[in-house]
Amino acid sequence: MSRPAPARPPLFFGWVVLAASVAVIAVAMGVTFSLAVFLRPLEEQFGWSRGLISGVALVNWIVLGIGSLVWGALSDRVGARRVVALGAALLGGAMLLSSQVRTAGQLYAAFGILGAAGASACYVPLSATATRWFVARRGLAMGIISAGMGLGILAVPPAARALISLLGWRGAFATFGALTWVVAAVAVRFIVNRPEDRGLAPYAAAGGGRAPAAPGVGGLEMTPAEAFRHPAFWGVALAHFACCAAHSGPIFHMVAHAMDLGVPKMAAAAMLGISGGTSIAGRLGSGVLADRLGPRPALVLLLTVQAATLSTYLAAGGAGSLFLVALAFGVAYGGAMPLYALLAREFFGARVVGTAFGGIFLVSTIGMGLGAYAGGIVFDRLGSYWMLHLGSTIVGAAAVVVALGLRPPRPAPSPAPAR
Repeated sequence: MSRPAPARPPLFFGWVVLAASVAVIAVAMGVTFSLAVFLRPLEEQFGWSRGLISGVALVNWIVLGIGSLVWGALSDRVGARRVVALGAALLGGAMLLSSQVRTAGQLYAAFGILGAAGASACYVPLSATATRWFVARRGLAMGIISAGMGLGILAVPPAARALISLLGWRGAFATFGALTWVVAAVAVRFIVNRPEDRGLAPYAAAGGGRAPAAPGVGGLEMTPAEAFRHPAFWGVALAHFACCAAHSGPIFHMVAHAMDLGVPKMAAAAMLGISGGTSIAGRLGSGVLADRLGPRPALVLLLTVQAATLSTYLAAGGAGSLFLVALAFGVAYGGAMPLYALLAREFFGARVVGTAFGGIFLVSTIGMGLGAYAGGIVFDRLGSYWMLHLGSTIVGAAAVVVALGLRPPRPAPSPAPAR
């Protein structure tokens, strides 16, 4: 008498991995973006210029990019769980140190360097992990992972404003440190690097089928050195750089800009949160779009929407119009973000996706840092953000041009058979 087949688990474990990843990314990236809310309190207490405080964001993003490359390569070797646990420990400690700063140099070291080193262990390694767990729904999976960043921007900056009002900015930093440790302690136990580690295969079809992981376009599986030397790598990296340089200044200075125009403090912080909330819709929608059209056409479309939306900041001048722009801007900048990891996986293969995307993300974080820093310098020199928004629109249009030129690597021709 034959034994009955074992029951299929009701829930593919990859969805659990995604949920844990979203929680970690939401805290790590939400804390990173919350520096925008601390800008005015630090300016008021210490008399620091906005250019000086924005320089912390520049250092933070550059270190985050370098760390993403290092942690991404390490996660290809040892898995994301260990990497994320160590990174969360560093980030939580950095926030506690940030609560005790007395000089700008201390803030640069605590938040700018140590905080970025910790936060960088989250997004790229967990993005690479998601690409290994899913095949047919890989775009949706990456949209969900990227939505963690949007969730962080939705929740953490308004929470920061409330905590600053309740506990002061030092208490807010300390609370974020404790929050980072608590969330990571719960989430990391559910992060598994590959489905094979649980005796599973990647999620392959809407019906629940499973299939072995596929290589990149045309069967390509590059080494890290081959990926970094290929023009396609630098094309994707340049598009990501321009995309982030375009939107980082308006994001980082959104709260201060609104407050300068007379918007109340909590409402200004809510604008940043709202943009993060609508970015979730953009991230999930672009993931589904990538599954239907492919990542490159989806990227061109979303970058075009971003450039158009950035231009509306040039005319927005009151609370109502700023809220409307924040709604649309979130969808636009959020929608592009999941697509770069998909391109890295498609162009260079699963074996080096953490390393390749880490390198691409490193280049993009330089754009993030420069955009935020430029906004502070522009304000210090001109007393307004109008030129920042004009420059962001132009750079956003340049990102569209670069994305139009992206082409996947071609496999090397097979040698002719001997006669």
